[in-house]
Amino acid sequence: MIYIVGNGITPTSSASFTAVASGTGLKTMLQVKPGATQFLKVIGWGISFDSTTGNTPGKVELVETDVAATVTASVAGDLTKCDSEALSAGDPTTNIFAVGTTGTGYTASGEGSITTTRYLDGPMMLAPTGSYYFQIPLGQESVIQPGKFGRIRVLFGTTVNVICWMKLAA
Repeated sequence: MIYIVGNGITPTSSASFTAVASGTGLKTMLQVKPGATQFLKVIGWGISFDSTTGNTPGKVELVETDVAATVTASVAGDLTKCDSEALSAGDPTTNIFAVGTTGTGYTASGEGSITTTRYLDGPMMLAPTGSYYFQIPLGQESVIQPGKFGRIRVLFGTTVNVICWMKLAA
């Protein structure tokens, strides 16, 4: 089963996806928590920014943590089902994803007191005018473990608007 999870509400017929402001402190833009016994493979991820000036790059990281950020909770409709298996599997919030303000969601209002992190992909510096997309080769996927949290976090010196997402296989 393959899903795409973004850092916002799934667009409707009258609204497009909305970028989220980063702020100037370390901020989780997207957090994914697997269900209680579920492993999630990160098979792709991406991030883009809409600044009009390319001054100082920001730090971007895809990590697994042991503590939840406090986020705006995603709902079942925000978890895009990408293949026939996911489409026929029913509500992904039943077993695949844990949702809630300390589960799968976006735009963190608090980072939590993390004691352990593990990189799911290499950290990088990106211009606030650019974007990054990576499809992870088969057999090299990183895994988000049950009870852990996959996060896309950013740190910029000035606020930029961010759209990011993870493509996950269950």
